[in-house]
This record gives sequence, structure tokens and C-alpha cells, in this order.
Amino acid sequence: MTGHWPAAAAGSRLSKSELTQIADAMRGHVERGEVPGMVTLLSHGNEVHVEALGVKDLQSPEPMRRDTIFRIASMTKPVTAAAAMLLVEEGKLGLDDPVDKFLPELAGRKVLRSLESPLDDTVPAARAITLRDLLTFRMGIGAVMVFPAKYPIQHAMEEAGVAPGPNLFPGAPDEFMKRLGGLPLVHQPGEVWMYHTGLDIAGVLLARAAGKSLGEFMAERIFVPLGMKDTGFYVPESKLDRLATAYQRDEAGKLVVWDKARGGKWASPPAFEAGGGGLVSTVDDFHAFARMMLNSGQHGSVRILSPESVEAMTTDQITPEQKAASPFYPGFWDNRGWGLGLSMTTGPDGISSEPGRYGWDGGYGTTYIADPGRDMVAILLMQRMMGGPDDFAINQEFLKLAYEAIKS
Repeated sequence: MTGHWPAAAAGSRLSKSELTQIADAMRGHVERGEVPGMVTLLSHGNEVHVEALGVKDLQSPEPMRRDTIFRIASMTKPVTAAAAMLLVEEGKLGLDDPVDKFLPELAGRKVLRSLESPLDDTVPAARAITLRDLLTFRMGIGAVMVFPAKYPIQHAMEEAGVAPGPNLFPGAPDEFMKRLGGLPLVHQPGEVWMYHTGLDIAGVLLARAAGKSLGEFMAERIFVPLGMKDTGFYVPESKLDRLATAYQRDEAGKLVVWDKARGGKWASPPAFEAGGGGLVSTVDDFHAFARMMLNSGQHGSVRILSPESVEAMTTDQITPEQKAASPFYPGFWDNRGWGLGLSMTTGPDGISSEPGRYGWDGGYGTTYIADPGRDMVAILLMQRMMGGPDDFAINQEFLKLAYEAIKS
């Protein structure tokens, strides 16, 4: 275990007793064998506290460390949205402009008459897809929350390799767009929120608009300026010893390897840099991104985004009618909204009593939130595949305790 209090002065507003409670609670999950290990971070203003618990691989005694690298999965989404806003600020993209110019595969869309329809039972799209549609998941196609898959469009997405899930698309971006472009939309653009796919497409859009790969653009405009030296779409050979092994639970609840470090899915550059879930990062790297967002686009002396872009990202864009028509997991929309690439609370939710907290999670067990009203960031990184919302119990407990550690 490691701890870090750079500002442990008498006036500290991080409660040491509550920080100890967080560490004890999280250590309990490790000791009970629920997860191999984790790294947590809680910051309030300039105060930062980090804990590293357990091990990064069950077959090795090497402990988790502050600089352990994690697959952050869907925590990639806010980063991709931020990258998109950079191009919006430059005038290379418009939030409400059709994306056809850079994504001709999405021109002239057809829309299924109903979710149950065969793929050829369609009507023309009422309008073109926009960047805002991609970032708000209202482009008309994405995760269909029916399990197991039963509808023709679900099977077609799986067969094409573009269905949302833990496995990244194995081909190049052009092939991804070709396959997606061969499918009809499920809903008219702008009408219904459907998770995930829009951010993968946004990543392709950004690369084409910027004239370089998504990873190159993110590194140039976000990672290098913020000092995020361990964030990218793969882990170089020299850093593989720091990549945690990813696990999933089998039917008996036992942890089994899902992705190893050496020879695994992130051990070499991918053909497809997935804007919806492909990044790896460390707790300090992501904290730099989170603090930049919390500080209205600036981190230290470095400005990444305009305050207006951050406000757009963190403002709920989904109408009550759209939420009612957009199933996700039970209760998701009760006190949540969705902005550009991330979620925010719209009311008390059992973790905090005030609205305004924003952030997102990742399917390998990662979570980050930022709360402007509390000037706080909380990050939990672990590598256990999530099978459903119940698997986020550890993350929810961490966030509740994090709020208790911030003195009012």
C-alpha cells in the first residue's frame, strides 16, 4: 500500500480518518479475492491522496503501484469527446454539421421501421448524422439492451464485428466504417440514445479531419501538453511490466485471465484505435485530464479546451422524452444526464446530495468522477471485467466514501 499527502497541513480538508476508511474498505475487497488489486486517487484542490492495493497479477507477488498501467475502456470516451471539441474550436468540425464530408459511409442512411424489422425493411433517414449525434449517442445505432441478442440488427452487428463489447474491432478504421455503413440505423438520427458506437465513429472522424491517426492527434493536443506520458492505445515493450493483467469471473465466481500484459491485446499498436474504449492510462495521467476538465479546460499553465467547450461537454443534452425512449440499465436515467462523451448527475443519487458530478466508467472496472461544487476528483482503477451494473458495487462504495472524506 502507498499513500501520498502532498498537502497534509493542519488546514487540510481531506479527512485522514475517512481516507483510512476508504483504504480499509477497498483492501477488504482485495483480501476477499474479489479483485487482484486496485489503485485509487482522491483529490481536493491541490491535495492528492493515492492508494495502491493488492497485486497487478495473481501469479506474481509484484504489488500494484501508483504508476501501474490500466486498460481504461469507456473512460476513453470523455477523452475522445475532448479531442473532438478541439477541432470544433478550430472550425475544422461543427457540432451540428453533417459528418458526411469526412464519413461518406454514413451518407444517405436508411432506418429500420422497427427494432424487430429485417434489415431490408427500412425508411430513409430524416436528416444527416452530426458530430453532436455521435458524442451524445443519438446517431441512431449502438448497443441494443436486449440479452441475449434476438433482433436481426443485433445479429448483423455481431457478424460484422461492430457490436459494442469488450473486444476491440480487429481491422482498420476504413474497414470499420465500411462494415458499419452497410447496416441500417435502428432509430432516426437525434431521437434515441444508444450507447457506445458513436464514440468509436467519432474517433475515425477526428483522425480523418485532423489528417493523422487518433492516437497521434490525442498525444499532440492532449497527452503531451498534460504530461500524460503513459496514456495511449497500446503499451510499449519497455512499459509492459507495468501493465496490470485483466481478469473476468467465471460461472463459479473465480477470477480467470481475460487479457495478459505480454502478448495481450494492448501489447502492440492496434489496427483500430477505438475512440469508445481503446486507451490505457495511469491514475496520475487521468487525474491530469480530469483536473484540466474541472478547471474549465486548463491544467496549471496549459490550456487545452475553452471553458465553453467544457461546459458543453458537461451539460445534459438528452431530453426527458429521449431518456424515456432510451433503455440502459435500470434506474440509469433517474438522476443522470448525458453530455458530450460523459455522464452527469441531475439530482441526488445516493452518492452525493447535489447535482453536477460528472465522469464515466470503464468495463474493466474503472471509474472517474469530477465534482466542480466540491473541487474534487475521484478515480478508481482495477482490471476485473464488468458483467453488469451490479459489478460496480465496489466503485459505488468507493465514491460514497470519497465524498465522506471531503470535509464541508
